[in-house]
Amino acid sequence: MAEPERPGADRWVPEHADVAGLRAAVQGCRGCELWANATQAVFGDGAEDARIMLVGEQPGDREDLAGEPFVGPAGRVLDEALDAAGIDRHSVYVTNAVKHFRFEQRGKRRIHAKPAVAHIDACHAWLAAELERVDPSVVVCLGATAARAVLGRTVRIGAERGRPIPHGERTVVITTHPSSVLRLRDPGERQAAQASLAADLALAAREAKSP
Repeated sequence: MAEPERPGADRWVPEHADVAGLRAAVQGCRGCELWANATQAVFGDGAEDARIMLVGEQPGDREDLAGEPFVGPAGRVLDEALDAAGIDRHSVYVTNAVKHFRFEQRGKRRIHAKPAVAHIDACHAWLAAELERVDPSVVVCLGATAARAVLGRTVRIGAERGRPIPHGERTVVITTHPSSVLRLRDPGERQAAQASLAADLALAAREAKSP
C-alpha cells in the first residue's frame, strides 16, 4: 500500500496574513491526507493578542462538525479547569497541533485516532504561523501530541508536567489533555485529575503575569 502524500502545509500558509486570513486559508490545505475525510479544517480561536495559548492534539468529532476547537466534552472539562484557575477563556487563544480530525469509521460512529508524527510535522506550519501572529508569552501543551508539536521532541507528560519550561522567548507548560479526565471512571480520580489540570493552568497564568 502506497504511503499517503504529505507535502506539508507550508505552501498553503499565506506569508503575511493575519489570524483571520490564516483561518480562511486553512480550508484549502492539502498538506496531508487527513483533509479528505474530515468535514473541515478546525483552526484556532480566541484572543489574537493572548498572553496564553493552549494547544491540544486535534479536533474531535464535535469540533470537526462545528468548525471550532474544544467545543465538545473535552472542551467542557477545559472550561471548568480554566474557571477553577481564574482564567477567562475569552482571554486565551485555543488551537490544536493538527487541524483535521483523524478517525476510524465504525458503523455510523467516527472513533478518534491519534495523529501520527507525520501528521504533526505536516501541519506544523499552521501552528508556527499562529504562534507568530498571536505571540503568546506562555504556551500550554495539552497532552503529548501538543508538546511534541511545540517542542519538536518526544515528551513524557509525567516527567515534565507542572513546571515552566523555557523555550526560546516563551515559556511552555505541559499538562494532560482534558479528554484524559473524561476517561477516568472513578469519581475521586477524575476529581483529582481535574484539580491537577486546573493547577497547571494556574501556573501558566502566573507565568504569563511575570515580567
